[in-house]
Amino acid sequence: MKNLKLYHQLFIRLLLLLLVFIGSFLLLYNSLVYSAIFGFLVFLLMGIEFFSFLRNTFLFYDKTIAAILNNDFSADFSKHKSYDNYKNLFRLYDSLKQNQNEQVSKDLVYRSILNNIETGVLILQKSEEDWNIFLMNDYFSSHFMVPKMSKWMYLKNQLPSLCEIIEERNFEELKTSLQIRVNKEDAQTFMLQASKTKAYDQEYYIVLLDSIQKVVEKKEKEAWINLMKVISHELMNSITPIRSLTQNLNELMQQDSLSKDDLDDIKESVSTMIHRSNHLQNFVESYRKIAMLPSPKKEKTELNQLMNNALQLMNPLFKKENIILKNNISFNRWIMVDSLQMEQVLINLLTNSLYALEGKDEKIIEISAEQKNKRLFISISDSGIGIDAEIEDKIFLPFFTTRKEGAGIGLTLSKNIIEAHGGYLNYQMDEKRTRFIICLLE
Repeated sequence: MKNLKLYHQLFIRLLLLLLVFIGSFLLLYNSLVYSAIFGFLVFLLMGIEFFSFLRNTFLFYDKTIAAILNNDFSADFSKHKSYDNYKNLFRLYDSLKQNQNEQVSKDLVYRSILNNIETGVLILQKSEEDWNIFLMNDYFSSHFMVPKMSKWMYLKNQLPSLCEIIEERNFEELKTSLQIRVNKEDAQTFMLQASKTKAYDQEYYIVLLDSIQKVVEKKEKEAWINLMKVISHELMNSITPIRSLTQNLNELMQQDSLSKDDLDDIKESVSTMIHRSNHLQNFVESYRKIAMLPSPKKEKTELNQLMNNALQLMNPLFKKENIILKNNISFNRWIMVDSLQMEQVLINLLTNSLYALEGKDEKIIEISAEQKNKRLFISISDSGIGIDAEIEDKIFLPFFTTRKEGAGIGLTLSKNIIEAHGGYLNYQMDEKRTRFIICLLE
C-alpha cells in the first residue's frame, strides 16, 4: 500500500511531463512561439525535477541497504519519518539495528562472564585450513602470561606444550591433564578439556584449562569453611549458656546469705553446665573418631554374612517401625574388608534410612548389589523424605545433621571408612527414592 504511493507520485509526474510536452507542441503548432518556448522550459525543469526525484529515491534506498550490509547502524532517520514511501525501509533498518544492539549487548555480557571466571578459556575459529583465535579470556592471558592475539602460530610459540597436544589430536575432542611451565617457574598441572562445535557452517574449537591445584585448594577451603561453621555453631551452643550461668553463679556467691531459691538456682545451673560440658566432650570424642580412624584390617569376608550381621542388629528396629526390608542381593562372594568397620557403615546407612522414613505411609528399604568393571556396588535405598537440594553438598560434612538428636558423624565416618578401603560412597536421588551406593574395588 505504501509502495503504491510512490508509484502514484511517479505516475503523476510522468503524466504532467507528458501533458506539458504535448501542450508545448500544440502552442508551437498554433504559432504561439514564445508560449511554446516557455512550455518547453517548464518541461525541461519538470524533467530535471523528475530525474532528481528518481535519483534521490534510489540513492536513499542504495545508501540504506549499503549501511545494512556493512552493519553500519549509526544513521538517524528520525527526520525522514514523515516520508511514507520509506516506512517499510525504516522498519527494516530499525529492526536490524535493534537486533544488532541486542547481539552486541549479549556479546559484552558473555565476554564479561568469560573474563571473570577462574578458568582459562580459548576459542578458536576455523578459516579455510587454518585456525584463528576467536576469543581468549583475561584469566588465560594473565595466568599464562601471553598477550591477546589472533593467530594460532603466535600462541604456539608462547605455549608449545598446550598447542602441540591439541595439534596431535587434530583439534578433536579431548579430556586430559598436562603440565605447563609459565615464565620459567615450576610446571603446574592443568585439566584440559576441548570440544568442537559448528554454527552456520563455521567451525569453532573450545579449550578450557583448569588448574588442578587451584581446584583442590578451592574445595579444601570450602570444606574448611563449612566445617568451621558447624564447629563454631556447636561450640557457641554450649559456651554461651555456660558463660551466662557462670556469671549468674558469681553474682549469687557475692551475696552474704543464700535463700532456698538461690540454692535451687545454683543446683539447676550446675546441672545445666554439666549437661552442656558432657555435650562438648561427646562432640570432641566424635571428632576424634573421625580424625583418628584406624587403618582397616582387611580379611576375607563373605558378602552375605556381612550383610546378615548388620541386618540382625537392625531388624528389631525395622519391625518396631513397621518397615519393609527387601534384600535383593542374589549372589554371594568373598570380599577383602575390615568386617567390623564395614558393618558400622551398613548400620549407619540403614539407620539413616530408618529416620528418613519417619511419618511416611509407605516404609520400604531395599538393598541390592551388582558387579561391574571389577567393582562391587552395594546399594541401600529408601522411600523416605529425601535430601533437600540446599543441603546436598553438606551431608558428608562432620557434625552436620538435620536431626535434633543426631551427632552428624554417621555419613562422614562411613565415607572415610569406604575411602580407607580404596572405594567411595555416593548418593543418588530421583522423585521417589534416595539411594546411597558403596563402591568397593574387587
